Amino acid sequence: MSSTDPSDAAPQPRRKMSNTKLALICSGVFVGMVGLAFASVPLYDAFCRVTGFDGTVSRAEAAPTRVLDKTLNIRFDTNVRDLPWTFRSEQVAQKVKIGETGLAFFDVTNNGDAPITGRAVYNVVPESAGPYFRKLECFCFSDQTIAPGETIKFPMVYFVDPEYAEDFETKNKPEITLSYTFFPADEDAQPQQSAKAPAAPGASTLGGS
Repeated sequence: MSSTDPSDAAPQPRRKMSNTKLALICSGVFVGMVGLAFASVPLYDAFCRVTGFDGTVSRAEAAPTRVLDKTLNIRFDTNVRDLPWTFRSEQVAQKVKIGETGLAFFDVTNNGDAPITGRAVYNVVPESAGPYFRKLECFCFSDQTIAPGETIKFPMVYFVDPEYAEDFETKNKPEITLSYTFFPADEDAQPQQSAKAPAAPGASTLGGS
């Protein structure tokens, strides 16, 4: 007749305690991730702008040193949300070679009766082109305050990185659409600065319509 060893039942409470602890840890991680997602929206936006993730255009400090003998059609789309503004692109589309610097102009008019500060957000289609569509100069890098009845012409200098032609997701796509949307700026985000028409950068206008 065999006797029961009390130690045989000991692991069960420990396993139960371990499972409970694991459940609590998982719940805590989930809650923490949700909180972090809401708290890190500015970080996510900054990440997208740097990497081009989610179709977000990235900023560049210098133009590429090589230009490929491959032309892309760049289309421009403009929108306004909750602002008494008129926002339009002076060109419907432009033809640029990959690696070549392009220059586009946009006109913004404040149809309201008071100065208003707006902010332009942007992305590209297809989303896979985001990391390769780079801007050297853009009104979207800062908030813009426009006086009532005032119209301002903004230049935008850009290029498509030569690596666009090497990525299997983009190399066979002949067209990119750059889309802008102006919406009211968060006044608490940064000090307002009156918009001034920037001097046109030293880049030649390419294509156009």
